[in-house]
Amino acid sequence: MELSEETVLVDCSRLKSAVWKDFDRVKRNDVCVAVCKHCKKKLSGSSTSGTSHLRNHLIRCRRRTNHDVSQLLASKGKKKEGSVTPVGYSYDHDETKVDTPNVVRYEQTPLKDELAGLSSGNFDFKRSRFDLARMIILHGYPLAMVEHVGFKIFVRKLQPLFELVTLDGVVADCKEIYLKEKQKVREMLDDLPGKISLSVDTWAAKGDAKYLCLTAHSVDDTWALRKKILSFIHVDPGQTEDVMSEIIMTRLMEWDIDSKLFSMTCDSCSVHDNIVDKVRDHLSQNRFLLCNGQLFEVRCAVNIIKIMVEDCLEALNVTICKVRESVRYIKSSQTLHEKFNEMVQEVGANSQKLLCLDNPVNWNSTYNMLDVALEYREAFSRLQEHDFGYTMCPSDDEWSQASTITSFLKLFVEVSTVFAGSKIPTANVYFAEVCDIHLQLIDWCQSRDELISSLSLKMKSKFDDYWKKCSLVLAVAAILDPRFKMKLVEYYYPQIYGGDAPDCVDIVSNCMRALYNGHDVYSTIASNSQAGGSDGGNDARDRLTGFDRFLHETSQSQNVKSDLDKYLEEPLFPRNNEFNILNWWKVHTPRYPVLSMMARNILGILMSKVSLDSVFDTGDRILDQYRSSLSADTLQALICTQDWMRDGLEDSKSCSSSSTLAICDAN
Repeated sequence: MELSEETVLVDCSRLKSAVWKDFDRVKRNDVCVAVCKHCKKKLSGSSTSGTSHLRNHLIRCRRRTNHDVSQLLASKGKKKEGSVTPVGYSYDHDETKVDTPNVVRYEQTPLKDELAGLSSGNFDFKRSRFDLARMIILHGYPLAMVEHVGFKIFVRKLQPLFELVTLDGVVADCKEIYLKEKQKVREMLDDLPGKISLSVDTWAAKGDAKYLCLTAHSVDDTWALRKKILSFIHVDPGQTEDVMSEIIMTRLMEWDIDSKLFSMTCDSCSVHDNIVDKVRDHLSQNRFLLCNGQLFEVRCAVNIIKIMVEDCLEALNVTICKVRESVRYIKSSQTLHEKFNEMVQEVGANSQKLLCLDNPVNWNSTYNMLDVALEYREAFSRLQEHDFGYTMCPSDDEWSQASTITSFLKLFVEVSTVFAGSKIPTANVYFAEVCDIHLQLIDWCQSRDELISSLSLKMKSKFDDYWKKCSLVLAVAAILDPRFKMKLVEYYYPQIYGGDAPDCVDIVSNCMRALYNGHDVYSTIASNSQAGGSDGGNDARDRLTGFDRFLHETSQSQNVKSDLDKYLEEPLFPRNNEFNILNWWKVHTPRYPVLSMMARNILGILMSKVSLDSVFDTGDRILDQYRSSLSADTLQALICTQDWMRDGLEDSKSCSSSSTLAICDAN
């Protein structure tokens, strides 16, 4: 800047603020001006203007190096160590104070360390790039946000030293994070003390695109349930079951968990039947499955309920439409609503419930609509007699059928609510509820109403297929609940099987013992392996391995009571609502070392793969339009990494339990 004759350079040495090291203070006539030594921009230098605007300028000044930013931050006032606070800045227009939301941080560094880094002249651009990528992954933000004008302006004002990232750049960063997180998950799976159960979900996308989501479920060494999405695979709808099973096996071997697989949970459909059979055959050839794979095939409990609900809604479709239109008609005007209330008084209906319309995508709302309407059925009929504009009232037969089928839906709502309300959805939760459905189906099939009996037989046929595949694993899981043991099986089976109940109980008991023996042998082999590996290299061979086998064989021949025998003979644990079965087995592991290993594997089986917030949804799992437009490898990286990061945040309790991080829609 060239100074005119009227311009006088003022001595800044007497000014106390450190900010004047980067400004020249000049006086032109009676006005003081502060001139930036780096970019020559002129700002107010009056003593009444303060120095905040000068600090803000230095933070944004692109021609200034970053070596003194820490001093500017420190001069803003001491901040709480380890907290995240935005750096002070100003806009050219009036500033508006806004509340800032809670901030989720990654790999947090205490503030004093960050200031030290800044004072050394190092702005960690790479770390900031990865923080940005992690934010996009975690919250499901569009990748293209890095090219949005508003985002660019925000970043420039916040930190001018940050070089803006391109779309390709942020995709590459997300994939690099995916590979790093994948290695952590691989190590976690390798360290698991027990087996792994796999769930397979099918997702639809725009057009006819489909994806397979493979998720691993287990109980870790702290006796906590673990879930990790392993793969999100694009598949051709025309691919055969052989190809699909090969794809799944390839991914299992890629993760090196094929030898640790215990069960596989799918929806109830013929395509999944064939895929599961082929995967099981492949694993059986390598003798990876315990108990000859009897418990390998599992069907989703919520899925079979949804299938039966669909049958109910289809059978009652005409009546549901009439009830829906009736409710809509009455709610269409205040006059009609008052007239209907008069009819309610005339027929003496005592219900305090309010008429409600359903949301067809949530079948429990349809049940609620029918349940309330049935209490006013006489009022609907009376309204039709007095209002010639009302023509959609169901007939007496339709009301009667609606009453029966609504009782079916009531049971399904109650059972689904139990599944959704379970804080710890371990496999033992399901046996009693599924048995109740079985008993009701047997009773419903005896109906003299042709519509009801045919509907019941149709539902029971589908349920029987589920029961055939899952009754054994359901019973075994219930037996491993110390509140029930064999007693719950002995209570339900006579009601279900009648005279054949003793034989069916024996089948369950024999499976329990076969499964226990398999775990007993496995635990012996594992302990020998650990003993041999912990020798420290002093002796390459454990000379007492033969003694261990001798001890195991003689213990069996001397009729020493096994863990299973001791467990079954001891009294039942008292039932209470706060019972935590995983904590119980964690505490009793020393007493039942082999049986606890078996309990870990059984309780970790996923009996329902429907998320708790979508138990009542009627639609399929559908990717949103944005995710559907991504390439297959990018989509897999985002979905898997988000799941892993979210799980880590939940573990550390660093994110709110009410936050929704889902990146897919279920319609």
